[in-house]
Order: sequence, then structure tokens, then C-alpha cells
Amino acid sequence: MLITLLVVLVQDIPLGSYLVRVERDRLTTSLERDAFLMAGRTGDALKTGGAMPGDVATDVRRYREASGARVVIVDAAGTAVATSDDDQSATGSPYSTRPEIAAALTGQINTGQRYSQTLGLDLLYVAVPVLSGDTISGAVRLTYPASVVSDQVNGQLRTIWTVAGTTVLLAGVVAYFMAGAVTSRLKRLRRATELFAEGNLGTRTEEGVGPPELRTLAVSFNRMADRTEHLLDQQRRFASDASHQLRTPLTGLRLGLENAVQAMPADPEAGRTMVAASLEETYRLQRIIDGLLLLSRAEGQTVLPVAADLADVALTRKEQWEALAEETGVRISLDAPPEAPIMVLPGAAEQIIDNLIDNALAVAPPGSQIMLVVSRGQQPDTIELHILDEGPGLSLAECQRAFSRFWRGRADSDGSGLGLSIVQQLAEASGAEASLAPRAPAPGTGATGLDACVTFNSA
Repeated sequence: MLITLLVVLVQDIPLGSYLVRVERDRLTTSLERDAFLMAGRTGDALKTGGAMPGDVATDVRRYREASGARVVIVDAAGTAVATSDDDQSATGSPYSTRPEIAAALTGQINTGQRYSQTLGLDLLYVAVPVLSGDTISGAVRLTYPASVVSDQVNGQLRTIWTVAGTTVLLAGVVAYFMAGAVTSRLKRLRRATELFAEGNLGTRTEEGVGPPELRTLAVSFNRMADRTEHLLDQQRRFASDASHQLRTPLTGLRLGLENAVQAMPADPEAGRTMVAASLEETYRLQRIIDGLLLLSRAEGQTVLPVAADLADVALTRKEQWEALAEETGVRISLDAPPEAPIMVLPGAAEQIIDNLIDNALAVAPPGSQIMLVVSRGQQPDTIELHILDEGPGLSLAECQRAFSRFWRGRADSDGSGLGLSIVQQLAEASGAEASLAPRAPAPGTGATGLDACVTFNSA
């Protein structure tokens, strides 16, 4: 509101001065025109030195009645021959001492404002010569109270200031309601922030109300709240999963070592066996910890996907796993096009393939084959990675549960149960989709197995 008032003042104060100047110039121009018209009508009478025609005197009085200006017509000697006064008492009076009339009798057009001692007020005057050929036969003077100009200007200024005051008042009312709406919205945002800071992680605020800036702020707040709640939930789940899954191998390791200590003096061979079993538990514990850490990093991933060649990555990982697969009597094959550009998090494609091959090797019987297939997806602009094994397979219901953390198809499995969870998390972070399905029996062999598929977006 203060800014609006300042703008109005800066605009209207110069405007008032301009109106005074324009109104005075307009009135002066009008008086000059009327004075020249009267000079033209009285030129012949003044030239002959005769009396003023009656119609001229009548017109002079009518002009005063219509305009409010006083008219004085003088001859070449400066003596009044006609006035607009009703009693005509000024007729015959000398006016040559008036500066404006003296200047007009010399041929000058004189305009201005001066104080009249006789009337006791400021007058706006116009005096013009009456020309008869090259001869100056007299002058016509029109005077107008300067207060009339001021009254007219003041009336206009009152209108302007009324409009300005109304504008300021309306601006104040509008600003009050707008500020109230913004303040109310900010208070709700502050309250939501306070509730969230107090631990109410489900607190959210409206996104579709208020000015665009506050809507954007509300969207950012809700996005921050969602992200924070998700991260805290991940931490709680990680702590819960870690404490639950690490308890069993740690308990087994402690019992094994205690038994080994007791059995070592009496039966060294039994003690070595128990130590070996405890060492195996440490390996299992290490796998669980590695899996949990990898899953935690995958869930906290905030980088953007980049372009990668899935065919080249699959070839590299196949070559890395072939030696280990041959030790268990399993063959790894690859069917891929020359290039398969995809969008994926940096390093995620390698980890996805490693976890899927590791899972397949854990169930693949000797003499079987693990097939890596890279192909165009069923949906446009997608590329699919299939890892097919010939293991015992799973039911459709078990395939749907297989991506849960620490889920294992067999109780005696040495795995941590985190491989497919890691695959799913990395796939989702890359904008991809992971799935697991049982394979149909292979013709002639009866082998089934699983089809682990990851569908990537093409680069």
C-alpha cells in the first residue's frame, strides 16, 4: 500500500502542475482569439474616430456575461471607448498607463498575469492592437480573474486526488486480502514443517492452492517429505533385516567356537571340523553383510541413468563367470546383437548380471547351461536381458515372492536371499523392470528352470 501511495504521489504532483500550466495556456489562447475578433469588428469605427456602434457595445456585454472576462476597448490615445461594464462609467477613462495597453498600442501582443490594485486580485490579461492597415487605431484588452483558472484546476485536481485516493484504498484492501491469503498459506506450510520436524513423517501440505511460488514450495516440501520418509523407512528396514538375519549366523558361529574349544583337547579332529564349520559360517555372514551393504547403496542411489551397451556388458560378464561355471560343470552362452544401447545407473548393469548369474549357478545342475539373451523388448524403445537356467525352477507364486529380502527357495541354500532384491532395486533406480518366471520344459530333456528378465529403456 505504501508503494502504491508513493507511485500516486510521484505521478499526480507533476500532473497537477502540468494541468495548471495547460489550463492557463488554454485560457490565454482563447482570450487572444476573442480579442482579435473584437479588434476586427472595431477597427473601422476607431479608424474614423466615430462612436462605437451599438451592436459592438452589446456584444462586449454579452461576452462578459458568457465568459466572465472584462473587456476594454481604447482608441489610439489610450482612452476607453467601450467597456463591458453595465454602467459604462469607465468609458472615456485613460488607460494608456496600463502596461499591457501601452504595449498593445505600440503593436505588441501582450499576455500575462498581474495584480490589480483597483480590484484587489490577480488578473490574467490579453491585450492586442487594433490595426487599420498599417496604422494602430486602438487596442482591445480582455482580463480574467486568475482565481477562475485556479478554481477550474482545483476541481480537476480534486477529481484526480479522489481517483488516486480510491486507487490507494482499493490497493490497500486488495493487498490486505492477498497478504492474508499468502500469510495463511505460509502459516500452514510452517505448521507442516513443524509437525514434520517433531517426527510426524506423514505430514503433507496442499499443493494446488495459493500463488504459483507457494505451490512450487508446497510441491518441493512434499517431495522432500516423501524422500525423507522413504530414506528413514529404508534405514529402519535395513536395521531390522540386518539384526534379524545376522543373529542366526552369529549364534551358530559362537556355539561352534565354544564347542571347538571344549572338544579340541579330547578330540582334535572334531575340533578342526567344528572350526571349519565356524569358518563356513563366517563366509556366510560376510555374504549377508555384503548383500545388505550393496542393497543399501542401491536404495540410496540418487544419480541419473547413463547410456551403456548391454551387449558389451553381457559379453564381459560372461567371460568373467565362465571359469567358475566350468568348475561346476555348467556352460554359459550368450546370444546378443552387436549393440544394445540402454539407459542404466553407472555400474548397475554389471551388478544385475552378476547377481542373476550367481543365483543361476547356485541351482544349475552339472552338465546344464545358463543362457544370456539380449534382445529387443516387446514394448517399443525397450531392450530385454534374459538369464535362463535349467535348475529345479519355482512355482509362479514363488517367483512373485522371490524378490523379497532374504527369501530363499530352499531352506538349505547357502545364499543370503538378497540377490534378487538387489537386482530389483538397481533395475527400478535405472527406470527398468525386473521379473522372474518359470520356464516351459525344454523339448526332449524335460528341463525347466527359471527365466530372469530385466527390461531396460533404450538409449
